[in-house]
Amino acid sequence: MSIARLPLQSNGHMIPRWSEVEVLRPFGGVEPLVMGADPCAVCGRPPKFQVTEDAIRVQDPCPYPNGITSEITIDVSSGKLLVSDDLRPIYDWDDSGLADYTTALGQAQAVEAMAALGCAYGPASNCELGLYRTSPDHYIIATPGYDDDEVPSLPKSDCLASICTDLWAYSIADFEQWKKRGGDPARLDWTDTVVDVPPGTYRFIHHSGERGFDRDAAETVIWAHIERLA
Repeated sequence: MSIARLPLQSNGHMIPRWSEVEVLRPFGGVEPLVMGADPCAVCGRPPKFQVTEDAIRVQDPCPYPNGITSEITIDVSSGKLLVSDDLRPIYDWDDSGLADYTTALGQAQAVEAMAALGCAYGPASNCELGLYRTSPDHYIIATPGYDDDEVPSLPKSDCLASICTDLWAYSIADFEQWKKRGGDPARLDWTDTVVDVPPGTYRFIHHSGERGFDRDAAETVIWAHIERLA
């Protein structure tokens, strides 16, 4: 029996923590055993390996080689956005039948499920997070960077709402629709902000599932672009 470490050819998958994989080669013609590789962080599929003398290759390609960009719309006919990290239990998705939430696919499915209920939801991290206006009908959900003098990369005057990230996410919905679903304004607290915006349909394009998205970048991290559609 021998043990070798071989380079991993991921075939478009994102296999966490691995650029090389340990292979156990039993004697007597027994198939090599690949040790310890995780499922793909994007699609969640456990990899099926083909072992050669020089490398280990994942047989089936990842269906999302560029990651996943989530695009949804919500109606904001009242012209009031309720911005929060957590709008449960008024809005909450049923995760039965969905991919593992720790994967990009599982998070994208959660975004779609919440949008179907009328809530713009997006996973984030435990970071400074806010809703910023960038032009009359355009907004971003972003984490500012800071220079050596601690000056933020985004003007504080453009921040319409700070978002608590205890849940590592943001949730945004039409304030009046939230009330119609049973939301009680008397129970809102410092983590919730009501923002006046022009009424209309708003498109959210969420980026954290994209390949190469760097949530820890030193500059501005844009989690989502938002625009009011004509």
